[in-house]
Amino acid sequence: MGAGPGGSGVRVGVDVGGTFTDVVAVVGGRVVHGKVLTRPREPWVGIVEGVESVGVDIGSIEVFVTATTLGTNLFFGQTGLERPPAALFTDEGFEDVVEIGRQNRPSLYDPFFTRPPPLAGRRDRIGVGVRVSPRGEVLREPDLSVVRGEAARRCSEGYVFAVSVLHGYLRPDVEEEIASAVREACPGATVVTGSSVDPRPGEYERASTALVNAVLAPIVRGYLERLSDALRLRGFRGRLLAMKSDGGVATPGEVLRAPAVFIESGPAAGAVAAAYIAGLLGVERLVAFDMGGTTAKASSVVSGRPEVVEYYEVGGRVHMGRLVRGSGYPVRHEFIDIAEVGAGGGTIAWVDRGGALRLGPHSAGAEPGPACYGRGGGEPTVTDALLLLGRIPGELAGGRLRLRRDLAEAAMQRLAREAGLRGALEAAEAVVALANAVMARALRIVTVERGHDPEEFQLAAFGGAGPVHAVELAREMGVPRVVVPPRPGVFSALGLLLSDYRVGVARHVGRPASGLDEAWLEEVFRELEGEALERLRLQGYAGEARLERVVEARYRWQGETLRLPYRGARMVDSSFHALHEEKYGFSSPRDEVVVEAVRVVAVGAVEKPGLAPEEWGRGLEEEWRVYWEGSWLDALLVGAGRLWELGRLEGPAVVAFPDSTLFLPPGATARPGSHGEVVVDA
Repeated sequence: MGAGPGGSGVRVGVDVGGTFTDVVAVVGGRVVHGKVLTRPREPWVGIVEGVESVGVDIGSIEVFVTATTLGTNLFFGQTGLERPPAALFTDEGFEDVVEIGRQNRPSLYDPFFTRPPPLAGRRDRIGVGVRVSPRGEVLREPDLSVVRGEAARRCSEGYVFAVSVLHGYLRPDVEEEIASAVREACPGATVVTGSSVDPRPGEYERASTALVNAVLAPIVRGYLERLSDALRLRGFRGRLLAMKSDGGVATPGEVLRAPAVFIESGPAAGAVAAAYIAGLLGVERLVAFDMGGTTAKASSVVSGRPEVVEYYEVGGRVHMGRLVRGSGYPVRHEFIDIAEVGAGGGTIAWVDRGGALRLGPHSAGAEPGPACYGRGGGEPTVTDALLLLGRIPGELAGGRLRLRRDLAEAAMQRLAREAGLRGALEAAEAVVALANAVMARALRIVTVERGHDPEEFQLAAFGGAGPVHAVELAREMGVPRVVVPPRPGVFSALGLLLSDYRVGVARHVGRPASGLDEAWLEEVFRELEGEALERLRLQGYAGEARLERVVEARYRWQGETLRLPYRGARMVDSSFHALHEEKYGFSSPRDEVVVEAVRVVAVGAVEKPGLAPEEWGRGLEEEWRVYWEGSWLDALLVGAGRLWELGRLEGPAVVAFPDSTLFLPPGATARPGSHGEVVVDA
C-alpha cells in the first residue's frame, strides 16, 4: 500500500462547509467524528477546533485531508477574499478573446444582461507578436522584450500571469518560453500556461482556464499554508493532502499545478463516499444526495463510479440546479458531475413583491444561523420549518447545538403574515414543500437529463439534513429505496479518507478515428502513463497504481466531446456511436468520428477505513408528534441504536443519529443494513 491515507497512524478528513465544519478521524481502526460551526473568515481556526473537539491529538496525525468551498467563494465575492490582479499574454489581435467569449447568453431575452467582467482587464491583455499555425509551425516568434517589460511593470502590484497562445496546445514550448521571460522579469510570480492546464483546442476556454488557475493560485496557496502552519504549531508532522474536484486527493504541490481542481472539493468527497457504499452494497446505480446547511448537491454513481464532466463555469449562476453557461468563467478540468441548489438547512425563506413564497439562494450560514439556533438570526429557514413540524429533534451536532422552538415559531409566524398563510405551521409546511421541489430538480438533472431512469436507482441520502427530506424526494422521483449510510452527517468528510490519489494527463490528437495508427497511439499512451506515474511518485505514493486509458471523441460537426474507455484504435468508432446513442438517444454511424484528445488517469489506491459504526449514540425511544399534511400524528423518536434493537421501524417516526436525522413519513419502513447503513423502503 502506498503512502497517503493508509497505514496504521491517525488519519483525519475535514470538510469545511458554509455552515458546519465536519471532522472524521480514524484512530487505531476506530472512527470518531464531530461537527463545529464554520469560521467563514478563518476556516483553519475552525478546522483546528473541530479536530480537537473529537479528542484527536494533532501531533499524532499521520495524514490530514482537507476540502473546502474556498475557490467557489472567491468568485462569488466572499468578504475577506480578494482576487489578485491578472495579466494575459497572447497573440496580437486575440487580446479580446476572453471578453468576447462564446454566444451563450444566460438570460436569452434580458436586454440588460451583462457578462461577468474579464479576469484580466483590457490594459492587462497583452499581444506579444507570437503566431503558431494549426499544424504547430511557429510563424512568428514571441517578442520577449515586450513580455519582460510588461511583466516588470506589474510585478510590484502583485499581479498573477497567464499565457495562452492560439494553437499553443501544439507548441507548449512557445508558451513556456513566454512564461520563462515573465519569471525572469518578475521572480516568484504566479505564471500559468494554457498548455499546462488545458492542452486542447478552443482558444477561449483554454485562456479562461489558464486565467482562473492563475487567479486561484495565491488564494489556494494561502489557505493551505495557513492550515499547515496552524496544524504544525500544534505538533502536526504528517502529510497534508487536498481533495480535488475529480474525486482524487493530492499533495499541495500537485494541487497548485492547477488550483481550479480544488473548486468543488467538498461535494466531490461526498460522491466518492457514495460510490464506495454502492460498491459495498452491490448497487449498480445510485443517486448521491447531500444536503447540508447551505446547499444541497446531487450526483450519479453508475457501475461503481461517479459520473464525470470536463467543463465548469466557476462563479456562474445556477438555475434550478443547472449551471447556466455564459454566466461565469469557463474551466476545463475533470469535475464530478454535480448539480447544486441553494436549499440547505440554513436557506432563508422570503416573500417576493408579488406575494409568492421563495426560497434562497441566501443562507443564514453559521453566523448567525437559523432563528432556532438562538445566535441572533431572525430570518425563517428550512431548519426552523423542520423543527416546528417535528421532523428533527431539539438538538443537533451530537447535542452541542440546542434548538429553540419559540424563536423558530416567531420567524415562521412573520413569514406566514407576509405570505398570507394561516399560521406558522402552514408556513413551515410550505417551506419544506418548496425545498423538496427545488431539490428534486437537482436529482432530475443527474438522472433524467443524463439519460437515466430514476426508477432504476437507489437514493443515498447524507449530510446533516439529507435524510430528513430523502423519503419524500424518493417518492417524488419514483426511486423505490433510500439508503442512509453510516455517519450520514459527516459522510462527505469520511469520503476524504476513502479517496484515492488521482493524476490525469492529456494530449491533443485531432485525428479521425478511422485513420488512427495503433502503434503511434500506443506510444502516446505509454508516454502519458510514464508522466502520470512520475507525478504520483513525486507525491510520495509508492504502491501499485491503476492506469486508465480514455479517449475524448466527437462527431466532426460537434463542438464538445464524449469520454470513452480506450479498448484499441479499431474499437473507437463503434464505441463512440454506442455511447452517443446511450447518452442522447441517437447516433450517426455515417458521420466521421474525430479523436480530439487522449487521457491517462493514474489511480493510487489507499487503505479504506471500516464504515460500520461501533456505537450509534443514544438508544432512546420516546413518544413524539409530527405535523403531516395539515394535522398532528402520533409518532416515535428513536435513537439510531434503538433501531438496531427493534430491527424494523414504520413511519411516522424520527430516527436521531449523532450527526443527522432521518424522517420516516407514514407508509415508509426502515431497517438496519449489513454495513452500518439504514435501508428505507419509500
